[in-house]
Amino acid sequence: MLTQVLWIGVGLVLLVAGADMLVRGASRLALSFGISPLVVGLTVVAFGTSAPEMAVSVGAAQAGNVDIAIGNVVGSNIFNVLFILGAATLIAPLVVNAQLIRQEVPVMIAASLLVFLLCADGGISRVDGAVLFALLIAYTAFLVVQSRRQTSATQAEYAEAVEEAVEPGDAGHGLRDVGLVVGGLALLVLGAQTLVGAAVTIAALLGVPELIVGLTIVAAGTSLPEVATSIMATIRGERDIAVGNVVGSNTFNILGVLGVSSLVAPGELPVTPSVLAFDLPVMTVVAVACLPVFFTGRTIARWEGVVFLGYYVAYTAYLILATQRHEATEAFADAMLWFVLPITLLTLAASLAGELKARRR
Repeated sequence: MLTQVLWIGVGLVLLVAGADMLVRGASRLALSFGISPLVVGLTVVAFGTSAPEMAVSVGAAQAGNVDIAIGNVVGSNIFNVLFILGAATLIAPLVVNAQLIRQEVPVMIAASLLVFLLCADGGISRVDGAVLFALLIAYTAFLVVQSRRQTSATQAEYAEAVEEAVEPGDAGHGLRDVGLVVGGLALLVLGAQTLVGAAVTIAALLGVPELIVGLTIVAAGTSLPEVATSIMATIRGERDIAVGNVVGSNTFNILGVLGVSSLVAPGELPVTPSVLAFDLPVMTVVAVACLPVFFTGRTIARWEGVVFLGYYVAYTAYLILATQRHEATEAFADAMLWFVLPITLLTLAASLAGELKARRR
């Protein structure tokens, strides 16, 4: 058991190192080709932090470990919003860019609702995956076109974030940057194989479903790049980047990671009834809850961050109960889905209505 835990640690280190190398190399190559820092920030950097999720889910899907492939995406999206934004808000209240409210969060919500509908028949087919991946390509192309109309302030903020990956004098080292990309991808693949193999072994030894391992250990581990990016951005005062990184990564997880995973899987990616009945609704509600939270005052207050963290603790408690097949599991899930979450959404809706009314005055 200890050996497998150590292998999980090794896998996580390889994933984080690979993602860092990939982002650095790809960012430098993109800048050397004259692509704007804003586009690099919205695409290469944001999507690069989701590279571990892509590597793990695609590898798990190819190996037939479909519960880990799906659990990793669903668990990561829940972790990103509830834990990462909650923890970042404890450092400093997060300012939310108007574009995130108008565009990026609605896109994340729409993607969450779409995958929930696609899973309603019990699985994600190759056709579903092709649709998701096509939407990702369309969305990325839209961001590239839109970037030409961005304000100078937005351009400058993303330029500063991207330049952290590019030291002075780095321009023109194309061969080295290609090496970073190739090396990063290699580490991601090796790390994914190591992590998934160890996670599957631990699940078998403990008698824990692979889905639970995917929703917890694997999901939190593959989200480490998002944790580091958002926390450091908050400390440095780049709080738009801290929020944008989470929202962009969640959208990529759904459209890109699930899309590619379903395309490379031997057959349809089956979705277990428990995921369809609880985890996917939680992921969707968490995405929807972002809109009123972000809209009210265009900041995420510390008390809202505490609520996010509290919900993640409650969600983790449910997974622990489910692992032990505790008799209270079903009652706990019903209370979360039909009482706690709806009350929260109603409270947020009331806050949103009050904010809109105040602005009209």
